[in-house]
Amino acid sequence: MEIGGLVGVAAIIVVAIIGYFLFPSNLALLTRIIGTALLVLSIDLVTGYCGVATLGHAALFGAGAYGAGIAAAHFGITEPLTMTLIGAAAGAVAGLVSGAIVLRAHGLSQLVLSIAVIHLFHEAANKASGWTGGSDGLADIMPDALLGMFEFDLWGQTAYIYGVVLLLVVFVLLRMLVRSPFGMLCRGIKEDPIRVHAMGASVNSTLLKMYVISGMVAGVGGALNAISTQVVGLDSLSFTLSAEALVMLVLGGTGSLFGALIGTVTFMWFEDLVSAANPFHWLTMVGALLIAVVLFAPRGLYGTAQHLFSRRTERSA
Repeated sequence: MEIGGLVGVAAIIVVAIIGYFLFPSNLALLTRIIGTALLVLSIDLVTGYCGVATLGHAALFGAGAYGAGIAAAHFGITEPLTMTLIGAAAGAVAGLVSGAIVLRAHGLSQLVLSIAVIHLFHEAANKASGWTGGSDGLADIMPDALLGMFEFDLWGQTAYIYGVVLLLVVFVLLRMLVRSPFGMLCRGIKEDPIRVHAMGASVNSTLLKMYVISGMVAGVGGALNAISTQVVGLDSLSFTLSAEALVMLVLGGTGSLFGALIGTVTFMWFEDLVSAANPFHWLTMVGALLIAVVLFAPRGLYGTAQHLFSRRTERSA
């Protein structure tokens, strides 16, 4: 692995250790941040690296959550690793279906189709209440001890550590993916799809493959959410979750795995902080933060910092 990847892995481990000791009684929130970070990473794959506009990516996250939850509640598959794999597979299938629909359009039409997709998934889950629990949510999700040794305790320690390991594995794999020839092809499609098509590459099939990979990542995040909370609700398939995840990506910086992670942590930490400090006006403060970032850091927090560092390095050279 190159230096950037090693730095990313080290940073995730250090931040995870700091979070574990600073917030030992709030590990459930940290685990939720990890699950959401996986969703934001999945959006970055199709939006940041491929240029596909979407506001319906929670459909992939929710598919993973319901896939793992249904496997446990209805089929007795409660082994955490197996539940995670089932969630990834469900997310991949949802990514295939969503991608086949969304990629038939371009620009604003893609946004409209993605919104339609998330509403269709949400309504389907609501109607299939016998399997999903409908508006009451899917309960009775009781995961076994991880590796047969580590119980999912009330304090959320096992779920948090499991989430950190999942995030590390996904980060390393995605780092390899975006730097591979396939990842470079996706970047080329984002910049000039006509030229890429003229070179003989299939634009739509490439984007669909990335959509499926994105679905797997989001599905892992959804499965982690189901395992850690032991309940799956319709909020995991909500348009609000899709929109917030996209905001987190823009906040950190699109087209960068680091930006996706930084944006997620910053947004969710700030949201939790201000909502506790001012329960009645916290949305105003969150809105002010987003406006400030868009106006003064248009590349996102990580993207702007990277740009300023590059410019300073060039000047000193």
